[in-house]
Amino acid sequence: MTDYHSRRSSDLEPENPAKTLFGAARTNDEAPTRVEVVGNRLTATFYDPFLWLGERLGMQSRRRRLLSAAHGRVLEIGAGTGLNVTHYPDAVDELILAEPSEPMAGRLEARLAKLDRSAHIVAEPAEALPFEDGYFDTVVSTLVLCTVVDPDRALAEVRRVLRPGGRLLFCEHVRSDSPRLARWQDRFADAWAVIADGCRCNRETLGMIASQLQLVTVERAYWRGMPPLVRPLVIGEAVAHAR
Repeated sequence: MTDYHSRRSSDLEPENPAKTLFGAARTNDEAPTRVEVVGNRLTATFYDPFLWLGERLGMQSRRRRLLSAAHGRVLEIGAGTGLNVTHYPDAVDELILAEPSEPMAGRLEARLAKLDRSAHIVAEPAEALPFEDGYFDTVVSTLVLCTVVDPDRALAEVRRVLRPGGRLLFCEHVRSDSPRLARWQDRFADAWAVIADGCRCNRETLGMIASQLQLVTVERAYWRGMPPLVRPLVIGEAVAHAR
């Protein structure tokens, strides 16, 4: 059964604007600046077919291994069409899926209904999460931080909503360690962003994660079945410590 929340935080009761979708208040002083995401129906339609070969050649098993560590209250940012949903273990007590693109969220909702999986869908971007500080035990980010408008701000929000000791489970494509491929990524970054709906193929995502959270494990791999610009991957866990 899906509990689909399509409201944004700005749509909540005006008499209590700090209240979140789940009845908890942000404890920081300033409300986040709005980040508007315009969903692309074409991207949502072709997302799963585009990733199909990569999923069969290893990404699906990477998702399963990574998400086996998810437990307690879990938030997935940029949940997309829901390719992670089948891999969440029974140790998950509550699953909240943040997806700001309406076309993507519609496909996510359909997948949840088909699987009869209980989850909340929240139409908010990673840069403005409508949850209280320290609410989650686990945050999941798979192939998301390449596309968010402000990844540093998104990771600051991830750190904020994680409890001390909570973990970010991540699998992201990144700027290559190979100088030759990195030059090609830089050269075609703008063109790729147009083709791939804002995806930045040359982001130094691992360093951004390390600036907000303590890296625990990091594995480097290649995304087989995908264009060379997005093949370099980092997969791992990072922990949030008390401020």
